[in-house]
This record gives sequence, structure tokens and C-alpha cells, in this order.
Amino acid sequence: MTTSIRGLMGSKRNLVIGAAFGLLIAWTGNPAIAAEQSGTSPEGAAGLQAVSWLATVPYGAVKVAYALGGGIIGGLTWVMSGGDTEAAKAVWIPSMTGDYIVQPENLTGEKPLHFVGGSSEKSQPELFTSR
Repeated sequence: MTTSIRGLMGSKRNLVIGAAFGLLIAWTGNPAIAAEQSGTSPEGAAGLQAVSWLATVPYGAVKVAYALGGGIIGGLTWVMSGGDTEAAKAVWIPSMTGDYIVQPENLTGEKPLHFVGGSSEKSQPELFTSR
């Protein structure tokens, strides 16, 4: 009975990994369309796309860990400051905003990659202008 449970758990894990990989491919777009837009060859665009996927795995994991740590530290800041939301936002906004994925434009230098997000002064007007 334990071998059938292990087999079932392994197949669920493979299904989740396959679905995540499929969503990643569908989400990032077609390399041929990217090649047309950037003026590079389809092979070069596909290579950049593949490298960006590979770079996103460790970078994204570190960024998520950093954001979670910032969320916890920001929460402790809020508690220790007696409920001062501005003090907590000073930790939350830089740690939780920024880029979570590496895009081909980041690798070519066309677009900067921001690990640490903007300050709370810069983020507040952006929130209100979208209304």
C-alpha cells in the first residue's frame, strides 16, 4: 500500500511541475514574435528566452525569500513601533516591490533589473494616478 501512495504522490508532483513549466512557456510568449520586435534572429531570441527562464529560477527564489523576510521584518517593525504604518512601509515597499522575473530585455541591457523596489515616497503617487 505504501508503494501505491508514493507512486500517486510522485505523479501529482510531476503534474504540478509540468503545469508550472507549461504556464511559464505560455506566459513568456513566442520567441519568433520577440525576434521580430527586437530585430534579432529567432534562434537568438529563443536563446535569450531560455537563458532568462534559467536565470529566473534562482533569482526568483532569492527575491521571494527576500520579500518574505521583508514582510516579516516589516510586520515586526509595525508591532515594535506601536502600529506606525509608515515605518512598516519603509521596510515592506523596498523588499516586496521590484522585479521577480528576469526578462530577455534585462539580459540585453534594454531594461534594468530592480531587485530592491522603490521607496514609499515614489510608490504612493503611482498608486493614486492609476485611479
